Amino acid sequence: MIRTPLRPLARILRARERGENPDAIERENLRLRNEAIRDRARARAEGRLFVLAVFFFAAFGSVGIRMAVLASVAPAEPRAAPTGAQILANRADIEDRNGRILATNLLTYALYAQPPMLIDPARAAKELARIFPDLDEGRLLAQFTGERKFIWIKRRLSPEQMQAVHDIGDPGLLFGPREMRLYPNGAIAAHVLGGASFGREGVASAEVVGTAGVERVFDDWLRDPANQGRPLRLSLDLTVQAAVERVLEGGMMLMNAKAATAVLMEADTGRIVALVSLPDFDPNDRPLPPTEGDPSDSPIFNRAVLGVYELGSTFKVFAIAQALELGLVNPDTMIDTTTPMTWGRHRISDFRNYGPRLSVANVIVKSSNVGTARIALQIGGARFRAFLGALGLLEPTPVELAEAPRGRPLFPQGNWAEISTMTISYGHGLSASPLHLAAAYASLVNGGVRVYPTLLQDGEPRLGPRVVSEQTSAAIRQMLRDTVVQGTATFANVEGYEVGGKTGTADKPRRTGGYYKDKVIATFAAVFPANDPKYVMVVTLDEPVETSGPEPRRTAGWTAVPVGAEIIRRAAPLLGLRPAIAQAAPAGVTLARN
Repeated sequence: MIRTPLRPLARILRARERGENPDAIERENLRLRNEAIRDRARARAEGRLFVLAVFFFAAFGSVGIRMAVLASVAPAEPRAAPTGAQILANRADIEDRNGRILATNLLTYALYAQPPMLIDPARAAKELARIFPDLDEGRLLAQFTGERKFIWIKRRLSPEQMQAVHDIGDPGLLFGPREMRLYPNGAIAAHVLGGASFGREGVASAEVVGTAGVERVFDDWLRDPANQGRPLRLSLDLTVQAAVERVLEGGMMLMNAKAATAVLMEADTGRIVALVSLPDFDPNDRPLPPTEGDPSDSPIFNRAVLGVYELGSTFKVFAIAQALELGLVNPDTMIDTTTPMTWGRHRISDFRNYGPRLSVANVIVKSSNVGTARIALQIGGARFRAFLGALGLLEPTPVELAEAPRGRPLFPQGNWAEISTMTISYGHGLSASPLHLAAAYASLVNGGVRVYPTLLQDGEPRLGPRVVSEQTSAAIRQMLRDTVVQGTATFANVEGYEVGGKTGTADKPRRTGGYYKDKVIATFAAVFPANDPKYVMVVTLDEPVETSGPEPRRTAGWTAVPVGAEIIRRAAPLLGLRPAIAQAAPAGVTLARN
């Protein structure tokens, strides 16, 4: 920068020559210098103000645009995920086949205490014992006045209980949010759903995990955020399930039974429409497993899957079906049924004397132990065992329940002796669950293709290999229908529905060995409609006694069959099966002559 002098010599000399004042030149130059400095400073200030104005305009413009965007969209909680994808931590709902809720979630709160913050521990303990009668006031006071810094009091609270605790007004009583599992239908389908409980817990949240039933089997799936809250859809029909439970409970009381089980299954797919085990429980408050006594006496024991029983004469169908399939007999083949049948030191007898000979069809209709045993001898132990294995009667059922792997059938190991083959053919010496029986019957009557029981509605059903031919399946269906029309299950002849079925009455084994003389397991296995079976049903009563007559009656024809008939009468319309109405005879015309 070149600085201009205030008193340039040339101008001073010229001014003196003209008689002018040289000091004026200095003052003029000083003024010009100051004006230049002022102009430069002003330009800098104006530039800075412009930049600052642009900055503030951009900042306030951005804020205004953001406010406009927020005002124009629906309100939502801020998310920390950088991608903006919502992660669903909730446990998925469980629905029936029609989308009705079986299990869902409910936001609630847990109650805990921090004793150092309690103002009046004695009053807090007293008030809490009043609100929660199951809590002990003395124990609470001892905990509040001890050395503990944190105490869980209640894992779940109702809104009324929460308000009552609020009213105590003690700052040492605090609440933590909880998402609890809710079963809005109470005890309906309790053994299928199983139940859920809290896993890892913190003050701010708790993990909900399945403890039994489908809740446990599908625990990972129900908790997987990748499913985006998609519900688990079961094959159960809530309406049918409720109807079956109500009828079965009434039948259990009417027949003075200790317990009862019912399974209703689609014959072609193996999808379970209803599965009931009584006594039952409310999964919202699942009881603890028993620590002593017979586990099967507990209400949480699933008799339909875990309970393995000798199912009596319902097994006769299997021996007859295999003999028909092998070509050893046909429905009209006559069988020696002379009773008693002696085999070594063993004697096999029928319930009553049916005469010296019965056709194969009548062996089923009359339920002859002797006739079935003779047919089983023709089959042989190895082939009969292989056939029962093909029907799934020698392994746990693959149904999607946590208890299923423990429901193992009981049967003689190794090669079966001839006496074992004979007794198993009429249902003694092999114990299986009612669900085993339902799946095996479905495989026989649906045309002969093995089905696997399932509780899932979505997806293709799992079908196995063919176990019998169409002809054998048709013959078995006719025998089952004849059993209801004129055999041991006549009480199951429901008007409007062509029902086929087979009864089974087995002496109940003692835990110490041997059998009770006055306690039985009564079973009725039914198919309907018999000409084209859509459904298979199994009803089992534990220790039933029908007392309407002069003497107590325990056979399945008097106990399980009437209960099964009432279930079909109630459930068939709910399943969409229209009753077949017999055609009325044409009106006669009488010619009158005078």
